[in-house]
This record gives sequence, C-alpha cells and structure tokens, in this order.
Amino acid sequence: MTAQSDKDYGAMKPIERLVAIMQMLRDKDHGCPWDLEQTIKSLLPYTLEEVYEVADAIENDDLVELEDELGDLLFQVIFYAQIASEQGDFDFQDIAAAICDKLVRRHPHVFPGGEIEQFGIEQEISAEQVVVNWEAIKEAEREAKRKKGGRKAIRQQESLLDDVPRALPAIERARKLQKRAAQAGFDWAEIAPVLAKLKEEVQEFEEALASGDADRMNDELGDVLFATVNLARHGDIEPEVALRSANRRFENRFQWIEGRLTEQGTSLKGTKLEELDALWEQAKSNGL
Repeated sequence: MTAQSDKDYGAMKPIERLVAIMQMLRDKDHGCPWDLEQTIKSLLPYTLEEVYEVADAIENDDLVELEDELGDLLFQVIFYAQIASEQGDFDFQDIAAAICDKLVRRHPHVFPGGEIEQFGIEQEISAEQVVVNWEAIKEAEREAKRKKGGRKAIRQQESLLDDVPRALPAIERARKLQKRAAQAGFDWAEIAPVLAKLKEEVQEFEEALASGDADRMNDELGDVLFATVNLARHGDIEPEVALRSANRRFENRFQWIEGRLTEQGTSLKGTKLEELDALWEQAKSNGL
C-alpha cells in the first residue's frame, strides 16, 4: 500500500488527475528516475520542442495531432509547477490564479474596475485602444515587479529592453526588441523608410562580401536579418510564421524535384543546375 492508494483517481477531473500523476512521477520512493532527475532548467529544451510541435500541428491543420501536442505542452506546465512546489516557490494553483488575475486586470473593457463580477457591462472601446491599454497595463506590471523585487530588480531593470527574454529564438527576440523600442517612439511611422533601410543593409552586406572580411560579413548579415524582421513588423506579418511558411514551400518544391528526378532515373548530383532551376519553376507553377 502506498500513501496515494486511498485516493479515488477515477472521480477526479482530468486536470486534477494530471497533477496527481505528476506528483506520483516525482515521488521520491516510487517515482520515475528520469522525472526525479529533472530541474526547471533541464526541462527547457523539452518545452521548446513541445511548443514547436504544437506549431507544426497547427500549420498542418491537424486537429487530432494538435490535441495530443497541447496535452504534452500542458504536461510541461504541470512539471514546472511540481518542481517549484517541492522547492516551496509556487504550485499549479498559484499559476492558474496568477493568470486569472492577469487576464481580468488586462481586460478592464471586459471586466470594468478589474472585477470579474462586473462582466457584461457594455464598454465602448476599439481594438486599437485595447492594444494601447494592454501595453500600458503591462508597463505598470513591470514597474510593480521592479518595486517588489527591491534593489536587485531595480538594478536589473535599468533599460526598457531588459526584460525581453534572451532565451527567445533570435527572430522573435528581434521583433520584441523593436516593438518595445517603438513604444518609446523609437520607430518609423511608415513602412517606406523601413524598406529603404533593408535595401541599405543589403548593399552594406554586398560591400562586406566584396571585402572578404568574415566578421564584417557576419555583422552586416545580422543587420539584414534584423531589418527584415522590422519590415515584417511594419507589414503586420509574423516573421517566424512567414519563415516557417517559406521553409515548408522550399521543402515541398525540393521533394517534388526529387520525385521527378527519380521518375527519370537520375539524381540531384547527376543533374545540371540549369535543369534543377527549370524543375524548381515547374514546381512553383504547380502551386507548390
């Protein structure tokens, strides 16, 4: 008999059962050795992998797979909560309570006065004003965190950009850095100068390429990518989504070419670049 044996798991709601299963997996006497070895930091690569698997299911319009992958992602949240609970920091209920409070606080147009009981009272507000209010509320929250954290938090929050996570993928972090700077007025009002800046950066990369200076080439290409993200932001395009879409198109067209070459009894290495270019254009004309 174990300490868990008197619980009726069948009567639990699924989320309660998931929390209980996680507790058993981390049980020091009867749990899983691998789960017991994990820490908040060691889980990070698995969490990122699950996020991208969710994105892949969405892009494939596969709702069956999406249901499964969202479950995996939820499990990651439960895992973090269990470890934090063991350390005396917070638990899953604290996480749920915090996001509930945040959602009500950040939607005063839905919950007047920040009170959930006020839901249903009509509020006149545009989508644009919602975004403005949202950013103002987030800034107030950051200020409150700085004050709550004392000297350490104040020292770490000397810049408007300090709390943009460094662990983000580079494209997403570039977008967030630009967006945060734009809130302070450091931004172009129109897209035309953004496009001109991208062309300027491409020219500077060409000059670096001609010089043969590897360090300069690296820096200039970084500027090209950063300017491209800025162009996407001004065009209301998610750069990560756009790039993933381009990756998918390349994959589909490349695989189509491989298939055609196999049918012809040849291979990529045995085909001239001009022929491959022609097949590429054919793949594009086929809608791939």
